[in-house]
Amino acid sequence: MISAELIIIPIGTSGTSLSKYVAAAVAALDETGIKYEVSGMGTLLEAENTDELFNAIKSAHEAIFNEGMDRVVTSVNIDDRRDRKRTLADKVRSVEEKLG
Repeated sequence: MISAELIIIPIGTSGTSLSKYVAAAVAALDETGIKYEVSGMGTLLEAENTDELFNAIKSAHEAIFNEGMDRVVTSVNIDDRRDRKRTLADKVRSVEEKLG
């Protein structure tokens, strides 16, 4: 199971709100069928393999260009664990159990 954090930043917007661009990226993720969770600072992704993950990232990245942007910065953190199938929820639950 692969977990990733995706942050896409359009450069050169006319204002400070980015929700229009986030919505475009999320709509692109919807079309890929990848499991994701939007947070206030980025989007968490879960994939079965690297092809699925990178195709989804590419779709979200390109969606911002389709919104009329000429420059986009995309950052990705990947946790590719192959010894056990652990979801994002499993990781959170493990920390919560240790907190008591």
